[in-house]
Amino acid sequence: MSDLQKRFEQATKDIQALPERPDNDTLLRLYALYKQGSEGDVSGDKPGFFDFVGTAKYEAWAKLKGTSQEDAMKKYVDLVKKLTA
Repeated sequence: MSDLQKRFEQATKDIQALPERPDNDTLLRLYALYKQGSEGDVSGDKPGFFDFVGTAKYEAWAKLKGTSQEDAMKKYVDLVKKLTA
């Protein structure tokens, strides 16, 4: 397992221990970076119109299309570091 993969997995644990819940924009950014870093480009059908949360998550992830998994992992780790500092 690479060092980046280890840091990414640690960041996913660290984010659970935040004393305060981040704002919605930050949560969407975290979600999108996590999905891009762990799965790559967005896949599956876009959620239905009335699934507002699902649609927001899907669209946030879709904006990262073409970003490498490694780059997304680095950005995720950096964002978590900022939030936990």
